[in-house]
Amino acid sequence: MSDLAVAVPVPGRGKPRRWVFVAVLLWLGIGWGSTHPLGKIATETGHAPFGLIFWQQVVMVLVLGAIALVRRKGMLMTAPALRFYVIVAVLGTVIPNGTFYASVVHLPSGIMSIVIAMIPMLAFPMALALGMDRFSTLRLVGLAMGLLGVGLLAAPGAALPEPAMLAWLPVALIGPLFYAMEATYVAHRGTLGMDALQAMLGASLMGLILCIPLMLALDQGYSPWPLGRDDLALALSSALHALLYASYVWLAATAGGVFAAQSSYLVTAAGMIWAMVLLGERPSATVWLAVAVMLTGVALVQPRARQTTVEG
Repeated sequence: MSDLAVAVPVPGRGKPRRWVFVAVLLWLGIGWGSTHPLGKIATETGHAPFGLIFWQQVVMVLVLGAIALVRRKGMLMTAPALRFYVIVAVLGTVIPNGTFYASVVHLPSGIMSIVIAMIPMLAFPMALALGMDRFSTLRLVGLAMGLLGVGLLAAPGAALPEPAMLAWLPVALIGPLFYAMEATYVAHRGTLGMDALQAMLGASLMGLILCIPLMLALDQGYSPWPLGRDDLALALSSALHALLYASYVWLAATAGGVFAAQSSYLVTAAGMIWAMVLLGERPSATVWLAVAVMLTGVALVQPRARQTTVEG
C-alpha cells in the first residue's frame, strides 16, 4: 500500500525465458491483490490508522533494510535525498495509507481493489498539465471510463451493500489521487541517482518517522503483543509489499516497464478473488461490470512508450 512510482528503462539482452516473466507477473498480481483483504483484516479489532501505519512501516523498514544489507547498497543521505524521502512518504504513505485504513473498515475489500485502478487515470491529466505527456483521445476515453466505473460503484443500491458506505467512497479515492501525485512527482523529478529499492527504503523510514508524532498526538498507538490474527495480517501484507516491490523492480528492469505495468490488471482481479476467499465477499453484477469498465479504462490510459511510470 505504500507505493513508489518509478520510471524503469527497458534493458538489452540476456533476458530470462518468457515463462519466468509470466510467473513473476502472476506472483505480483496474486501477492499484491491479497494486501487489500489483509489490510481489512488488520482493522477488524479497531486499531486506528496511524497505529497501523506505524507497525506497517516498521515491517517495511526491516524487510527493505535486510535487502539493502544483502545488496550492500544503503540509503543516500543528502539534503535533496532527504527532501525526496519526505515528499514521497507524505504522498505515498502517510496520507493514502491513512485514508485506506479509515475507509477499508467501512467498505468491502473488493471495492478498494477496484478504486486503486484509478491511479494511472488520475496521473494522466497531471502529466498533461506538467507537459510530461501528450494529449490522446483514446487515453481521454480511458479516463472517462474510469470515472464511469466509479459512477457504477456509487450508484444507489447498485454496488455497495449499505447506503451509508457511499460516504466513504470519496475517502477511498483519496489514496489513488495521492499515489498519482507521487507517481507524477517521481516521474518529473527522478530519484536523484538512487535505484528504486534505495528510494523506497528511505521513503519507508521517513514515513515511520513522520507517523510517530501523528500517532502519539492522536493517541492511536498500540502494542501488537500478543500477536493476533489482525497483527499477523498487517505484518504479512507489509512484508509481502516489500518483497513484491523488489520483484517488481527486477521485472521492470529485465522485461521492461510496459510489461511489468500489466500487473495492475491482475492486482484488481486478484484482489476481488482474495476478498471472496478470505472475507467471504460476494460482489454484485454491477461491481463486476465496474471492474470490466475500470480495467478497460486502465488499458486505454496506460502509456505504450519504451519507458513507463508504474505503481509500486
